[in-house]
Amino acid sequence: MDEFFRLVAELVEASKMHERYRGEECINLIASEGLKSPAVKEMLMLSMDLESRYAEGENDLKGHVKKRYYQGQKYITVIENCVTDLIKMLFKCNWADVRLVSGTHANLATFKGLSLAAKNNKMVVTPLSCGAHISHDYTGLAGMVLGLVNIDHAYNVEEMNIDPEKSAGIIRATKPGIITFGGSLFLFPHPVKELRDVADEVGAYIVYDAAHVLGLIAGGVFQDPLREGADFVTSSTHKTFPGPQGGLILGNLKDERTEKAIKKIQHAIFPLSTSNTHLGRLPALGIAALEMKVFGAELARQTVKNAKTAGQYFYEKGLKVLGESKGFTESHQIAVDVREYGGGGVIAERLEEANIILNRNILPYDDQSNRENPSGIRIGFQDVTRRGFGEEDIKHLCDLMLQIIKGEREPSEVRKDVIELRKEFPEVKYGFKSVEEALKYIGA
Repeated sequence: MDEFFRLVAELVEASKMHERYRGEECINLIASEGLKSPAVKEMLMLSMDLESRYAEGENDLKGHVKKRYYQGQKYITVIENCVTDLIKMLFKCNWADVRLVSGTHANLATFKGLSLAAKNNKMVVTPLSCGAHISHDYTGLAGMVLGLVNIDHAYNVEEMNIDPEKSAGIIRATKPGIITFGGSLFLFPHPVKELRDVADEVGAYIVYDAAHVLGLIAGGVFQDPLREGADFVTSSTHKTFPGPQGGLILGNLKDERTEKAIKKIQHAIFPLSTSNTHLGRLPALGIAALEMKVFGAELARQTVKNAKTAGQYFYEKGLKVLGESKGFTESHQIAVDVREYGGGGVIAERLEEANIILNRNILPYDDQSNRENPSGIRIGFQDVTRRGFGEEDIKHLCDLMLQIIKGEREPSEVRKDVIELRKEFPEVKYGFKSVEEALKYIGA
């Protein structure tokens, strides 16, 4: 076979194998991956023509389409406006932008727009070692692309959270234009309301990166950043919020200050950082918003309950689970120090051999140069919760993981049990089985 053709055949076969491997044979505990319902998947399939289209242009201060530079937009405009309004209603805000293609893109546009609005390139962020996303950091998007000057929040390792009193002193001393909360290792609500007043003192905008916890916020658990004082919320749409891959920004137009900020953010979206906004995902995002309105509270509560159950169970079995004094977590994820068992990189690989998929994670007290094998693993429970796992199922899963972590069984032996356990949960819960079922539910 010609080498070119052989590669095509290999591509098709690998794609089929992946769907079976990750979709049917693995248990997914990656904290940054969501699980779409059959209805959301169907809506993606029904929107294939949109994947080929462009809709460059400008939005108004409600987040609606204002001006487009292409023809053939009459239904695209309806779609974007409907999805924008669904998101605004779900999160109780009066402005949103759904054109972002990822959570990192949302951070890019927001950080750029607010640095222009504030005329200030300093940003206070959670240290990368303490859970911030790489896009917040001077080594990533914020520093290397946007040229922002990063200043670290004070962080309390025992509390696994920002220290509000010490951070207030840092903010007063440095007078940043932006104060950022949220992150990737994100166990407990950040002190937004505690630092709102000091943000006002120095004239800083507050940005809350909700990529990991957007579904929990929609479900009414964890925290409510817009009501607690955040000016803007950035997020992806495919973690605890179980929609298609993409991003969004939320905010409230309240006064001249926020109007200026919104206009700068919109300018940073288009024309500064995007052209094709990946329109094919938008109808599916709207269906996911409906599912979160209907099922989101129950899903969020069970997700946190499962995460707390796992934290307590691992702790009782002798593992070092961070956040012990506060119940281990209030979100969908836990952090476990596995240094004495070989380290996070080693354990993540052993678990992968057993078809249990999670990621190694650097912990706040780790040597920051040892990123290949840090102390920790990060475990997320949004996927298994949506498949129907309850607390007893979580304990059974933890037992399988413990057998590998403690070296009691070989991963190849445990893999058989993992595949059998996965077979017990063939359906996606807390969602609709089809678009027709969703329409019937709303009486359409």
